[in-house]
Amino acid sequence: MDYITKKEIDLAGLLQKSHCPSAGAVVLFSGEVRNHNIGKSVRFLEYEAHTSMASKMIAEILLAARNRWCLSIAEAQHRIGKVKISESAVVVITASVHREAAYASNRYIINRIKHEVPIWKCEYFEDGSKEWGGNCNCQKTTGDVNKHVYELESV
Repeated sequence: MDYITKKEIDLAGLLQKSHCPSAGAVVLFSGEVRNHNIGKSVRFLEYEAHTSMASKMIAEILLAARNRWCLSIAEAQHRIGKVKISESAVVVITASVHREAAYASNRYIINRIKHEVPIWKCEYFEDGSKEWGGNCNCQKTTGDVNKHVYELESV
């Protein structure tokens, strides 16, 4: 699987390939582009990545999750380029014997991808303005660039 892609993510196709006889649970997370952020109407997003480094880091994150939770399947894919409202920007699929591990590992993977992998997004707003940032904008919520939203939650 290409971890970084310019193509539209095929959620149904990825899910279809993610069934395993030993897995009793399959979790699919789709991070989709919403039509608003930080009090503004969003037109679309554009993502850029250091592709080779991002792919290597996603592979390492998936391996760490597979090992920690004994997963049957751990896959992830992130878009680059222009991503329209309601399109999937990132997908994570995990499969395990039981749902607890499938959910926990899926959350672990998406949190690490958003906060560690060299992917940047530009939000294009309806008012004509745009804002570049990392794949994470937690500091707007936490008030601390080094503190992420998922660290405030029980994971």
